[in-house]
Amino acid sequence: MTRVDRVASVNARIGWKALTAAEYQEDGYAFLATPNIKSAEIDFENVNFISEFRYEESPDLKLATGDVLLAKDGNTLGIVNIVRDLPRPATVNGSIAVLRARDVDPNFLRYVIASDITQSAISAVKDGMGVPHLFQRDINRLAVPLPSAEEQRRISRFLDVQIGHIDDVIAKRTRQLALLGERELSAVFHAVRGASQSGQRKGSGLAWMGSVPEAWAVAAVSHHYEVLLGKMLNQERVEGEYLRPYLRNTNVQWDRIATHDLLRMNFPPSERSRYEVRAGDLLICEGGEPGRSAIWRGEVGEIYYQKALHRARPRGESSARWLYYCMRAATALNVFAVEGNTTTIAHLTGEQLRVLRFPFPPREVQDQITSELDEEVRLLRDLANRVGEQLDLLAERRSALITAAVTGQIDVTTARGVRVP
Repeated sequence: MTRVDRVASVNARIGWKALTAAEYQEDGYAFLATPNIKSAEIDFENVNFISEFRYEESPDLKLATGDVLLAKDGNTLGIVNIVRDLPRPATVNGSIAVLRARDVDPNFLRYVIASDITQSAISAVKDGMGVPHLFQRDINRLAVPLPSAEEQRRISRFLDVQIGHIDDVIAKRTRQLALLGERELSAVFHAVRGASQSGQRKGSGLAWMGSVPEAWAVAAVSHHYEVLLGKMLNQERVEGEYLRPYLRNTNVQWDRIATHDLLRMNFPPSERSRYEVRAGDLLICEGGEPGRSAIWRGEVGEIYYQKALHRARPRGESSARWLYYCMRAATALNVFAVEGNTTTIAHLTGEQLRVLRFPFPPREVQDQITSELDEEVRLLRDLANRVGEQLDLLAERRSALITAAVTGQIDVTTARGVRVP
Protein backbone atom coordinates (compact mmCIF):
# COMPACT_ATOMS: atom_id res chain seq x y z
CA MET A 1 0.00 0.00 0.00
CA THR A 2 1.28 3.45 -0.91
CA ARG A 3 -0.02 7.01 -1.46
CA VAL A 4 -1.22 8.72 -4.61
CA ASP A 5 1.64 11.25 -4.61
CA ARG A 6 4.17 8.38 -4.63
CA VAL A 7 2.86 6.94 -7.88
CA ALA A 8 1.29 9.93 -9.70
CA SER A 9 1.47 13.70 -10.00
CA VAL A 10 -1.61 15.66 -8.96
CA ASN A 11 -2.33 19.00 -10.60
CA ALA A 12 -5.33 21.30 -10.43
CA ARG A 13 -6.18 24.81 -11.47
CA ILE A 14 -5.66 27.21 -8.56
CA GLY A 15 -8.22 29.93 -9.07
CA TRP A 16 -9.29 31.02 -12.52
CA LYS A 17 -6.48 33.46 -13.37
CA ALA A 18 -9.21 36.01 -14.03
CA LEU A 19 -10.82 33.74 -16.66
CA THR A 20 -14.49 34.60 -17.16
CA ALA A 21 -17.31 33.03 -19.16
CA ALA A 22 -17.13 36.04 -21.49
CA GLU A 23 -13.85 34.62 -22.83
CA TYR A 24 -15.43 31.38 -24.03
CA GLN A 25 -15.19 30.93 -27.80
CA GLU A 26 -17.22 29.12 -30.43
CA ASP A 27 -14.24 26.86 -31.07
CA GLY A 28 -10.73 26.38 -29.80
CA TYR A 29 -9.35 24.32 -26.92
CA ALA A 30 -11.81 22.13 -25.02
CA PHE A 31 -12.34 23.25 -21.42
CA LEU A 32 -13.78 20.28 -19.53
CA ALA A 33 -16.11 20.64 -16.54
CA THR A 34 -17.44 17.94 -14.22
CA PRO A 35 -20.54 17.15 -16.36
CA ASN A 36 -18.11 16.13 -19.13
CA ILE A 37 -16.59 13.33 -17.05
CA LYS A 38 -19.76 11.88 -15.48
CA SER A 39 -20.58 9.35 -18.20
CA ALA A 40 -18.73 6.15 -19.06
CA GLU A 41 -16.81 8.02 -21.78
CA ILE A 42 -15.53 11.58 -21.43
CA ASP A 43 -17.61 14.05 -23.45
CA PHE A 44 -15.32 16.26 -25.54
CA GLU A 45 -18.17 17.70 -27.64
CA ASN A 46 -20.55 19.50 -25.26
CA VAL A 47 -17.86 21.72 -23.80
CA ASN A 48 -16.82 25.33 -23.54
CA PHE A 49 -13.83 26.45 -25.59
CA ILE A 50 -10.97 28.72 -24.58
CA SER A 51 -8.19 30.46 -26.47
CA GLU A 52 -4.71 29.12 -27.13
CA PHE A 53 -3.30 31.66 -24.68
CA ARG A 54 -5.52 30.34 -21.86
CA TYR A 55 -4.69 26.76 -22.81
CA GLU A 56 -0.94 27.40 -22.78
CA GLU A 57 -0.86 29.27 -19.45
CA SER A 58 -1.40 26.01 -17.49
CA PRO A 59 0.87 23.47 -19.24
CA ASP A 60 0.55 20.92 -16.43
CA LEU A 61 -3.19 20.71 -17.15
CA LYS A 62 -2.89 19.99 -20.87
CA LEU A 63 -4.60 16.64 -21.05
CA ALA A 64 -2.88 13.52 -22.37
CA THR A 65 -4.01 9.97 -22.97
CA GLY A 66 -3.95 8.08 -19.67
CA ASP A 67 -4.68 11.08 -17.46
CA VAL A 68 -7.06 10.30 -14.58
CA LEU A 69 -9.60 13.07 -13.95
CA LEU A 70 -11.10 13.49 -10.49
CA ALA A 71 -13.95 15.87 -9.62
CA LYS A 72 -12.93 17.72 -6.46
CA ASP A 73 -15.78 20.18 -5.89
CA GLY A 74 -19.52 20.27 -5.32
CA ASN A 75 -22.09 17.50 -5.54
CA THR A 76 -20.05 15.59 -8.13
CA LEU A 77 -17.04 15.34 -5.82
CA GLY A 78 -15.35 11.94 -6.18
CA ILE A 79 -16.42 11.21 -9.77
CA VAL A 80 -13.45 9.80 -11.65
CA ASN A 81 -12.70 9.00 -15.29
CA ILE A 82 -9.74 8.36 -17.55
CA VAL A 83 -8.70 9.91 -20.85
CA ARG A 84 -8.69 6.92 -23.20
CA ASP A 85 -8.69 8.99 -26.39
CA LEU A 86 -7.98 12.67 -26.94
CA PRO A 87 -9.91 13.84 -30.01
CA ARG A 88 -8.77 17.45 -29.60
CA PRO A 89 -6.45 19.46 -27.33
CA ALA A 90 -8.16 19.91 -23.98
CA THR A 91 -7.71 21.12 -20.43
CA VAL A 92 -9.92 21.23 -17.30
CA ASN A 93 -11.59 23.85 -15.16
CA GLY A 94 -11.01 24.39 -11.45
CA SER A 95 -13.38 21.61 -10.38
CA ILE A 96 -11.23 18.79 -11.77
CA ALA A 97 -7.85 17.48 -10.65
CA VAL A 98 -5.55 15.80 -13.17
CA LEU A 99 -3.70 12.72 -11.89
CA ARG A 100 -0.83 11.63 -14.16
CA ALA A 101 0.44 8.16 -13.35
CA ARG A 102 4.18 7.50 -12.98
CA ASP A 103 4.64 4.18 -11.17
CA VAL A 104 1.16 2.73 -11.48
CA ASP A 105 -1.08 1.63 -14.32
CA PRO A 106 -3.33 4.67 -14.95
CA ASN A 107 -6.46 2.57 -15.51
CA PHE A 108 -5.80 0.66 -12.29
CA LEU A 109 -5.39 4.01 -10.46
CA ARG A 110 -8.73 5.14 -11.88
CA TYR A 111 -10.44 2.01 -10.52
CA VAL A 112 -8.75 2.39 -7.12
CA ILE A 113 -10.19 5.90 -6.80
CA ALA A 114 -13.62 4.63 -7.89
CA SER A 115 -13.60 1.90 -5.23
CA ASP A 116 -15.77 2.11 -2.12
CA ILE A 117 -12.70 2.32 0.11
CA THR A 118 -11.28 5.41 -1.61
CA GLN A 119 -14.68 7.04 -2.05
CA SER A 120 -15.29 6.63 1.69
CA ALA A 121 -11.90 8.22 2.39
CA ILE A 122 -12.81 11.13 0.10
CA SER A 123 -16.11 11.62 1.93
CA ALA A 124 -14.27 11.66 5.25
CA VAL A 125 -11.80 14.41 4.32
CA LYS A 126 -13.81 16.70 2.05
CA ASP A 127 -14.01 20.27 3.30
CA GLY A 128 -14.97 23.74 2.10
CA MET A 129 -17.09 26.76 2.82
CA GLY A 130 -20.55 25.34 2.30
CA VAL A 131 -19.56 23.66 -0.99
CA PRO A 132 -17.90 20.22 -0.62
CA HIS A 133 -14.25 20.43 -1.65
CA LEU A 134 -11.31 18.06 -1.83
CA PHE A 135 -7.92 19.71 -1.35
CA GLN A 136 -4.88 18.63 -3.32
CA ARG A 137 -3.07 17.57 -0.17
CA ASP A 138 -5.91 15.18 0.61
CA ILE A 139 -5.78 13.68 -2.88
CA ASN A 140 -2.05 13.13 -2.44
CA ARG A 141 -2.68 11.16 0.77
CA LEU A 142 -5.23 8.73 -0.68
CA ALA A 143 -4.09 5.14 -0.28
CA VAL A 144 -3.29 3.03 -3.33
CA PRO A 145 -2.82 -0.77 -3.17
CA LEU A 146 0.13 -1.71 -5.32
CA PRO A 147 0.15 -5.26 -6.72
CA SER A 148 2.65 -6.07 -9.47
CA ALA A 149 2.43 -4.15 -12.74
CA GLU A 150 1.24 -7.30 -14.50
CA GLU A 151 -1.51 -7.83 -11.91
CA GLN A 152 -2.59 -4.18 -12.17
CA ARG A 153 -3.05 -4.56 -15.92
CA ARG A 154 -4.89 -7.84 -15.47
CA ILE A 155 -7.30 -6.28 -12.96
CA SER A 156 -7.85 -3.30 -15.25
CA ARG A 157 -8.66 -5.53 -18.23
CA PHE A 158 -11.08 -7.57 -16.14
CA LEU A 159 -12.85 -4.47 -14.86
CA ASP A 160 -12.94 -2.88 -18.31
CA VAL A 161 -14.98 -5.85 -19.55
CA GLN A 162 -17.22 -6.25 -16.51
CA ILE A 163 -17.80 -2.58 -15.79
CA GLY A 164 -18.37 -2.01 -19.50
CA HIS A 165 -21.27 -4.50 -19.40
CA ILE A 166 -22.73 -2.86 -16.31
CA ASP A 167 -22.33 0.64 -17.77
CA ASP A 168 -24.14 -0.47 -20.93
CA VAL A 169 -27.10 -1.63 -18.85
CA ILE A 170 -27.00 1.56 -16.76
CA ALA A 171 -27.08 3.66 -19.94
CA LYS A 172 -30.11 1.75 -21.23
CA ARG A 173 -31.97 2.01 -17.92
CA THR A 174 -31.12 5.71 -17.70
CA ARG A 175 -32.54 6.17 -21.19
CA GLN A 176 -35.68 4.29 -20.13
CA LEU A 177 -36.03 6.65 -17.17
CA ALA A 178 -35.72 9.67 -19.47
CA LEU A 179 -38.32 8.25 -21.86
CA LEU A 180 -40.76 7.68 -19.00
CA GLY A 181 -40.28 11.29 -17.94
CA GLU A 182 -40.87 12.45 -21.51
CA ARG A 183 -43.99 10.28 -21.72
CA GLU A 184 -45.35 11.86 -18.53
CA LEU A 185 -44.78 15.38 -19.80
CA SER A 186 -46.34 14.47 -23.15
CA ALA A 187 -49.42 13.12 -21.36
CA VAL A 188 -49.71 16.31 -19.28
CA PHE A 189 -49.42 18.60 -22.30
CA HIS A 190 -51.88 16.48 -24.30
CA ALA A 191 -54.39 16.70 -21.44
CA VAL A 192 -54.21 20.42 -20.62
CA ARG A 193 -54.83 21.37 -24.24
CA GLY A 194 -57.81 19.02 -24.46
CA ALA A 195 -56.34 17.03 -27.35
CA SER A 196 -58.54 14.02 -26.66
CA GLN A 197 -61.77 16.03 -26.39
CA SER A 198 -64.23 15.73 -29.29
CA GLY A 199 -65.89 18.68 -31.02
CA GLN A 200 -64.75 21.87 -32.70
CA ARG A 201 -61.46 23.51 -31.77
CA LYS A 202 -60.26 27.10 -31.65
CA GLY A 203 -56.92 28.81 -31.41
CA SER A 204 -55.88 29.16 -27.79
CA GLY A 205 -54.08 32.45 -28.37
CA LEU A 206 -51.01 30.83 -26.77
CA ALA A 207 -48.23 30.03 -29.22
CA TRP A 208 -46.90 27.16 -27.09
CA MET A 209 -50.28 25.46 -26.79
CA GLY A 210 -51.96 25.75 -30.17
CA SER A 211 -55.68 24.94 -30.20
CA VAL A 212 -58.15 23.95 -27.47
CA PRO A 213 -61.79 22.77 -27.59
CA GLU A 214 -64.23 25.46 -28.71
CA ALA A 215 -66.13 25.42 -25.39
CA TRP A 216 -63.04 26.01 -23.22
CA ALA A 217 -62.31 29.47 -21.88
CA VAL A 218 -58.74 30.81 -21.98
CA ALA A 219 -58.20 33.16 -19.07
CA ALA A 220 -55.59 34.68 -16.77
CA VAL A 221 -54.72 32.71 -13.63
CA SER A 222 -55.98 35.56 -11.43
CA HIS A 223 -59.47 35.12 -12.88
CA HIS A 224 -59.74 31.69 -11.24
CA TYR A 225 -57.29 31.84 -8.33
CA GLU A 226 -56.26 34.12 -5.52
CA VAL A 227 -52.50 34.47 -5.96
CA LEU A 228 -50.31 35.78 -3.15
CA LEU A 229 -46.53 35.98 -2.89
CA GLY A 230 -44.73 35.17 0.32
CA LYS A 231 -42.08 37.42 1.84
CA MET A 232 -39.54 37.01 4.60
CA LEU A 233 -40.77 38.85 7.67
CA ASN A 234 -38.15 40.46 9.87
CA GLN A 235 -39.76 39.24 13.07
CA GLU A 236 -37.49 38.50 15.98
CA ARG A 237 -37.90 35.19 17.70
CA VAL A 238 -39.40 36.38 20.93
CA GLU A 239 -38.75 34.06 23.85
CA GLY A 240 -41.93 32.40 24.97
CA GLU A 241 -43.67 32.93 21.62
CA TYR A 242 -44.93 29.89 19.76
CA LEU A 243 -42.71 29.52 16.69
CA ARG A 244 -44.78 28.28 13.79
CA PRO A 245 -43.53 26.04 10.95
CA TYR A 246 -43.35 27.45 7.45
CA LEU A 247 -42.64 26.19 3.93
CA ARG A 248 -39.78 27.40 1.73
CA ASN A 249 -38.87 27.01 -1.92
CA THR A 250 -36.72 23.97 -1.16
CA ASN A 251 -39.67 22.16 0.46
CA VAL A 252 -41.71 22.29 -2.75
CA GLN A 253 -40.89 19.66 -5.38
CA TRP A 254 -43.03 18.57 -8.30
CA ASP A 255 -46.24 17.12 -6.86
CA ARG A 256 -44.61 16.67 -3.45
CA ILE A 257 -43.97 18.89 -0.44
CA ALA A 258 -41.24 17.73 1.94
CA THR A 259 -41.84 18.35 5.64
CA HIS A 260 -38.81 16.67 7.21
CA ASP A 261 -36.78 19.91 7.50
CA LEU A 262 -39.32 22.59 8.34
CA LEU A 263 -38.04 25.81 9.88
CA ARG A 264 -39.99 27.86 12.42
CA MET A 265 -40.43 31.52 13.16
CA ASN A 266 -42.78 33.89 14.95
CA PHE A 267 -45.84 34.99 12.94
CA PRO A 268 -47.67 37.87 14.64
CA PRO A 269 -51.48 37.47 14.72
CA SER A 270 -51.94 40.26 12.15
CA GLU A 271 -49.93 38.30 9.57
CA ARG A 272 -51.21 34.77 10.10
CA SER A 273 -54.21 34.84 7.79
CA ARG A 274 -52.01 36.34 5.05
CA TYR A 275 -49.41 33.57 5.19
CA GLU A 276 -51.38 30.52 6.28
CA VAL A 277 -51.48 27.45 4.05
CA ARG A 278 -54.64 25.37 3.90
CA ALA A 279 -55.12 21.87 2.57
CA GLY A 280 -55.81 22.21 -1.15
CA ASP A 281 -53.66 25.32 -1.71
CA LEU A 282 -51.23 25.14 -4.62
CA LEU A 283 -47.71 26.37 -3.80
CA ILE A 284 -45.65 27.61 -6.74
CA CYS A 285 -41.92 28.37 -6.71
CA GLU A 286 -40.84 31.85 -7.73
CA GLY A 287 -37.16 30.97 -8.17
CA GLY A 288 -34.91 27.94 -8.50
CA GLU A 289 -37.12 26.21 -11.06
CA PRO A 290 -39.78 28.87 -11.63
CA GLY A 291 -43.24 27.33 -11.74
CA ARG A 292 -42.42 24.14 -9.83
CA SER A 293 -45.61 23.33 -7.97
CA ALA A 294 -47.32 21.03 -5.49
CA ILE A 295 -50.61 20.92 -3.61
CA TRP A 296 -50.50 21.10 0.17
CA ARG A 297 -52.33 18.07 1.58
CA GLY A 298 -52.55 19.22 5.19
CA GLU A 299 -49.84 17.00 6.68
CA VAL A 300 -49.16 19.64 9.37
CA GLY A 301 -52.13 21.20 11.13
CA GLU A 302 -50.93 24.82 11.27
CA ILE A 303 -48.36 25.95 8.73
CA TYR A 304 -47.38 29.05 6.78
CA TYR A 305 -45.38 29.92 3.68
CA GLN A 306 -42.51 32.28 3.13
CA LYS A 307 -40.18 33.96 0.65
CA ALA A 308 -39.96 32.74 -2.96
CA LEU A 309 -43.28 30.88 -2.86
CA HIS A 310 -46.64 31.83 -4.32
CA ARG A 311 -49.87 30.56 -2.82
CA ALA A 312 -52.65 29.97 -5.35
CA ARG A 313 -56.05 29.30 -3.79
CA PRO A 314 -58.94 28.39 -6.12
CA ARG A 315 -61.84 30.78 -6.41
CA GLY A 316 -65.25 29.20 -6.75
CA GLU A 317 -65.23 25.95 -8.72
CA SER A 318 -61.68 26.07 -10.08
CA SER A 319 -59.40 23.08 -9.43
CA ALA A 320 -55.95 23.39 -7.86
CA ARG A 321 -55.07 20.12 -9.54
CA TRP A 322 -55.88 21.57 -12.96
CA LEU A 323 -53.63 24.58 -12.36
CA TYR A 324 -50.88 22.24 -11.17
CA TYR A 325 -50.93 20.38 -14.48
CA CYS A 326 -51.04 23.66 -16.42
CA MET A 327 -47.92 24.81 -14.55
CA ARG A 328 -46.26 21.44 -15.19
CA ALA A 329 -46.82 21.72 -18.94
CA ALA A 330 -45.78 25.38 -19.13
CA THR A 331 -42.60 24.83 -17.12
CA ALA A 332 -41.58 21.79 -19.18
CA LEU A 333 -41.90 23.90 -22.34
CA ASN A 334 -39.97 26.82 -20.81
CA VAL A 335 -42.96 29.08 -21.38
CA PHE A 336 -41.91 31.57 -18.72
CA ALA A 337 -38.64 32.28 -20.53
CA VAL A 338 -40.37 32.41 -23.90
CA GLU A 339 -42.87 34.96 -22.68
CA GLY A 340 -40.20 37.10 -21.08
CA ASN A 341 -40.87 36.19 -17.45
CA THR A 342 -37.20 36.05 -16.52
CA THR A 343 -34.48 38.34 -15.27
CA THR A 344 -30.76 37.73 -14.71
CA ILE A 345 -31.82 35.09 -12.18
CA ALA A 346 -34.85 33.24 -13.52
CA HIS A 347 -37.93 33.85 -11.41
CA LEU A 348 -41.70 34.08 -11.67
CA THR A 349 -43.13 37.07 -9.85
CA GLY A 350 -46.64 37.32 -8.50
CA GLU A 351 -47.53 39.88 -11.15
CA GLN A 352 -46.30 37.58 -13.91
CA LEU A 353 -48.13 34.59 -12.50
CA ARG A 354 -51.43 36.42 -12.15
CA VAL A 355 -51.56 37.33 -15.85
CA LEU A 356 -50.45 33.95 -17.19
CA ARG A 357 -53.17 32.54 -19.41
CA PHE A 358 -54.24 28.90 -19.46
CA PRO A 359 -57.28 27.04 -20.82
CA PHE A 360 -60.05 26.51 -18.28
CA PRO A 361 -62.76 23.95 -19.15
CA PRO A 362 -65.84 23.55 -16.92
CA ARG A 363 -65.06 22.11 -13.48
CA GLU A 364 -66.54 18.69 -14.24
CA VAL A 365 -64.25 18.46 -17.29
CA GLN A 366 -61.24 19.54 -15.22
CA ASP A 367 -62.01 16.80 -12.69
CA GLN A 368 -62.45 14.15 -15.38
CA ILE A 369 -59.20 15.02 -17.14
CA THR A 370 -57.12 15.35 -13.97
CA SER A 371 -58.48 12.04 -12.63
CA GLU A 372 -57.49 10.21 -15.82
CA LEU A 373 -54.15 12.00 -15.90
CA ASP A 374 -53.45 11.19 -12.25
CA GLU A 375 -53.87 7.48 -13.00
CA GLU A 376 -51.62 7.57 -16.06
CA VAL A 377 -48.96 9.55 -14.22
CA ARG A 378 -49.14 7.14 -11.27
CA LEU A 379 -48.48 4.16 -13.55
CA LEU A 380 -45.58 5.92 -15.26
CA ARG A 381 -44.02 6.87 -11.93
CA ASP A 382 -44.39 3.33 -10.63
CA LEU A 383 -42.42 2.15 -13.66
CA ALA A 384 -39.88 4.93 -13.14
CA ASN A 385 -39.43 3.90 -9.50
CA ARG A 386 -38.75 0.31 -10.55
CA VAL A 387 -36.16 1.46 -13.07
CA GLY A 388 -34.64 3.69 -10.39
CA GLU A 389 -34.36 0.70 -8.04
CA GLN A 390 -32.60 -1.25 -10.78
CA LEU A 391 -30.17 1.62 -11.31
CA ASP A 392 -29.40 1.68 -7.58
CA LEU A 393 -28.67 -2.06 -7.62
CA LEU A 394 -26.47 -1.72 -10.70
CA ALA A 395 -24.51 1.10 -9.05
CA GLU A 396 -24.02 -1.05 -5.93
CA ARG A 397 -22.90 -4.01 -8.06
CA ARG A 398 -20.49 -1.78 -9.97
CA SER A 399 -18.89 -0.36 -6.81
CA ALA A 400 -18.67 -3.73 -5.10
CA LEU A 401 -17.00 -5.36 -8.11
CA ILE A 402 -14.43 -2.59 -8.45
CA THR A 403 -13.63 -2.69 -4.74
CA ALA A 404 -13.29 -6.48 -4.67
CA ALA A 405 -11.01 -6.51 -7.72
CA VAL A 406 -8.57 -3.74 -6.71
CA THR A 407 -8.25 -5.06 -3.15
CA GLY A 408 -7.62 -8.65 -4.22
CA GLN A 409 -10.83 -10.04 -2.72
CA ILE A 410 -11.47 -11.86 -5.99
CA ASP A 411 -8.99 -13.57 -8.30
CA VAL A 412 -9.72 -11.97 -11.65
CA THR A 413 -7.97 -14.78 -13.53
CA THR A 414 -10.53 -17.32 -12.31
CA ALA A 415 -13.64 -15.14 -12.05
CA ARG A 416 -16.72 -16.92 -13.36
CA GLY A 417 -17.29 -16.55 -17.09
CA VAL A 418 -14.26 -14.36 -17.66
CA ARG A 419 -10.93 -15.24 -19.18
CA VAL A 420 -8.25 -12.66 -18.48
CA PRO A 421 -4.82 -13.19 -20.02
